[in-house]
Formats: sequence, C-alpha cells, structure tokens
Amino acid sequence: MASNVRVCGVCDHRHVTKPSVVWCSECDEGLCEDCKEHHSFSKISRNHETIKITEYMKIPANILQIAQFCNKHNEKYDLFCRKHDCPCCRKCVEDHNDCKDLTDIRNMIHNVKSSTAFQEIENTLSETAENIKRLRMNREENLESLAKKRKIVELEVQQFRNKINENLDKLQNDILKEIKVVEEKESSKIRKLLTSLLHREKEIFEYKVNIENTKRYASDLQSFIAMKQIEKDIVKEESYIQSIYKGEQMHQINISCTIETALQELTTSMKTFGEIIVSSSACNIPIQKRRNKQAQIIVPPRTNKFDNVSLKLMQTIQTNFSNVRGCTFLPDGKRVFSFHTGRVMFFKPDGSIDFNLNTIGPVWDVVYIGETSVAVTSGGTTNSKQISIIDVENRKVKKTLNVNSANHGVTFKDGKLIYCASKKGLKMISLSDESITNITTSKMSSQANVATHGDKLFYTNEKNHNVTCCDIHGNTLWTFSESSTLSYPFGISVDNDGNVYVAGAFSHNVVIISPNGQHHRQLLSKKDGLMFPIAVEYDRSHNKLLVTNEDSNAFVYDVI
Repeated sequence: MASNVRVCGVCDHRHVTKPSVVWCSECDEGLCEDCKEHHSFSKISRNHETIKITEYMKIPANILQIAQFCNKHNEKYDLFCRKHDCPCCRKCVEDHNDCKDLTDIRNMIHNVKSSTAFQEIENTLSETAENIKRLRMNREENLESLAKKRKIVELEVQQFRNKINENLDKLQNDILKEIKVVEEKESSKIRKLLTSLLHREKEIFEYKVNIENTKRYASDLQSFIAMKQIEKDIVKEESYIQSIYKGEQMHQINISCTIETALQELTTSMKTFGEIIVSSSACNIPIQKRRNKQAQIIVPPRTNKFDNVSLKLMQTIQTNFSNVRGCTFLPDGKRVFSFHTGRVMFFKPDGSIDFNLNTIGPVWDVVYIGETSVAVTSGGTTNSKQISIIDVENRKVKKTLNVNSANHGVTFKDGKLIYCASKKGLKMISLSDESITNITTSKMSSQANVATHGDKLFYTNEKNHNVTCCDIHGNTLWTFSESSTLSYPFGISVDNDGNVYVAGAFSHNVVIISPNGQHHRQLLSKKDGLMFPIAVEYDRSHNKLLVTNEDSNAFVYDVI
C-alpha cells in the first residue's frame, strides 16, 4: 500500500501534489483526474481496472497490506505453489524446484470472487456466527433457569422451614447462603463464557464486513490471498466452537436441594439444613458444520492482565560501563549484562559485581539457556559471525557456534537459539546438532532484537520504529507502529500472559503492548530515570523486569 493513497503517485514523482481520484491496483498507486485520463489511453495501462479512491479506502487495512509483488525479488507474482500454499514470482522458482504443483496465478485468481471457495468462506462465516449466537442464547437461557431454580429451592426451603420451630433459623440461613454462593459461582462461569462468545461473535461480524468489502473493492490477488488467510482463521473459530460444544462449559447447569431427613424427626442432632447439588448435562444444541474437520481441544488462555500491569522499583544497579546491548536473569538471582565494547558482566543479586569476561571478542545480546550457561551473540562486524556459549560456573567460553552471518538479538526456545541475522532475516540454530533453519529470509534491521512466547516471535525494527509479531514459520500476525509513543524500539521481552515489553531508546521509555498488538501503555519514562534505555528482560519465574540504560544504570522492578 502506498504511503499516501490520497496523493497522485505520478504527480508525486514529479514533486507535484495533486489529489488522487482513482486507484489502479495494477500500478499500485493513486491517479489524479489528469493522470487518470493519460492512464486510460496509454497502451501499457489502458486495460487496467481502476476504482474510486473512496471505494479503495473501504478495503480492510489488512487486505491493503497484502503485497502484490514478491518481497524477496520485487517481482510481480506469476505462479502459485500448491504445495506451500503461497504465491511466487519467476525468480522464486529456484526455491520450488521440487514442487510439482506450480500453477499460473492468473488461472488461480480468475473469477476468484465468484468462486465456490469464496462463497464457501462467506457461508462458513455466516454459519459460524449463527453457531456462536446459538451458544450465547443457550447460556443466557441457562442463566435465567438458574435464577428460577434458585427461587424454587428457596421456596421449598422456606415452606419446610415453616414446619419447624425458630431454633432452626441458623441452619436455614446457612443453606440459603450456600445456594447463593453456588449459583453465583456457576453463573460466573457462564458469564465468562458469554463474554468470550460475544467477543467471537463480534470478530465473525467483522470478518463478514471485511469479506464483503474485499469482494467489492479489492483486487483479485488481494481477494485470493485474503481468502486463504481468512480460511485459516475460520478453522480456528470452528475448532473453538467444537471445543466449547464438547467441553464441560456447555453442560446444562442445574441446582436443587435435598432436605435433611433428620429435620423431619425434629431431633437436635441435625448438622445442616440440606445439601445443594449442582448437576450438569451435555449440551444438545445442534451445531452446523459445513466441513468434516476434526475438532481440536483448545486450552483456554490465561487471563490477560494487560490493563492491570504496574511496576515497583526494587533495585538500581550501577554497571559503570557504556554501550549496553543486552541483559538477562539467572535462576539464582544474578543478572548478566552484555556490552558492545566486548564485555560480559555478571552481577550478584545485591547489585555488586560477581565477575566479568572481556576476552571473548565482539559482544551483542545475551540470553540464559539453562544448565548454568548463557549464549552471547557477536553483532554484525565482518569477522564476528559466531555465538559464544559461556559456562557461568567455570567463568569461561565452553563452546563457539559458527553461524556464518551477523547475529544481534537472541532468544532461547526448546533447545534452540533464535537470532536476528540482519540481511539474512530471522534464523534458528539447534544447540544439539548446530543445524540452522531459516524462519524468515526478509532483511531485518541492523540492530533488531527478538523475544518469544509460546509459538509466537516478536522482533523490533529500530529504523522503522515498529514491533512485529509473527508465528514460528515467519508469517506476520501483527505490526505495532506508534513512533510518537515508541521511538527507536530496541530491547524486547514478553511476560507469562503474552504482554510485550519494549524499550524505546529515543523516546526514553518502556512501553507494554497487548498480546494482540491492539493496545499499548507507557510504563516507564524519563522521570523514572530512563535515558536511552537499550535492554529489557522479563523474569517469568519471579515476575521481575530488568531495564538497562545504554550508560551506567539498570533498574529491577517487581511486576504487580
């Protein structure tokens, strides 16, 4: 998508500012009235389709961000690989030599908006929305029935209570309190599910609106790729519905009461007024399902505490050296700092220096990898294409990994190091056999840093002032870009709930970004002592945050 779709791209190249009135998807730029006329008569563009700029602006933002040219070779997409389910340019064929299902993409996108697959997505979205509505209405009905059942039980208890004397008042109050607690507990579970269902229902509605606008205004290629993306999201929604439908959350909750038999004998040995019984039965709502896909159990995510995150300063550490580039925690409470000047320093929990290493060569980022060891990257100089493994107990380098590329930010996941390789993208090296895997091949910024949480990766781009979230295969999930709030993002870390902490070197702050990238808050600023904060690390075992300025000071916070 052009940087300013409201300005004529042709005139802009001539340093003339004129408003665009139409958009050409083939040329990927807006055109003013004059250029529109030339565009319609030119031999090379007379067959290009254009739409009004007001209609183009209605295309969903995520659809506009779909690249119509190969990011790697800057060539137009000509082929589609069925094996890898991705578009390719002519130069990409070298990477698909073993793929037999390369098809002319023009055949794939022809009449895509009226294709059966596109219609299937629309129908599935409608079906999913209807299923969520049914589940929501069922839970609302169960809420009402719970209230009615509670009233029935209360009436039964009161009628029986009228048959006995005033000495049983205490027992009666106990049973009424118990049933209220039970109802509130069960109702709370249902309300929680209702909240989730309402959220899903809203998301499906947004999908339907986006599909409609895509179908009307987006290019065929955009529509095709969007269809593929949305199709994957629908699978998740269907899996969610099936997991809810088959799980205990949709069991019909009921409450009743059995009267203590001893009450009928009016003896003094009675301990309770009765027993509240919660019973449930499997949901019998008919769920529509267009495709015969195996449902998967989805583990409910932990409660997102994004809005409640706050910090309490616990310690200030004087590093006494400049050019900090990375930091990490050790399990015993020690902190480790890496300096671009070629130094790795270890500090005790009380903030005093334990020891330092300054003979291992170029140094960039540092990460704890278990077994009393840390990994240290070496940056981007021509002779520093290695990652060093330091034995903390023996205070020396025990192993060197040759990665044949620049290596800046690094994180650790499942026995593998994931590192930013500058022009070579995001890479992963196994510590067991030293095999290297490409996660992304797109060029990264020269000082990018990376963090991980679950099956997601998060990396910074200091030049573009943004933070990107992708999956373990390198597929972008969202990008956060608010340069007025976060300028020159450098260090990055993630807590247990998926909240992302980023150090803004030029904005002199630490910003927290929600797991979905939609919300952000500033947690720390200059008034908290931040001056060019470079590194940030979250200790998930002890809920602590370590923030390091480029020069001298580092701060340890309790995250509450």
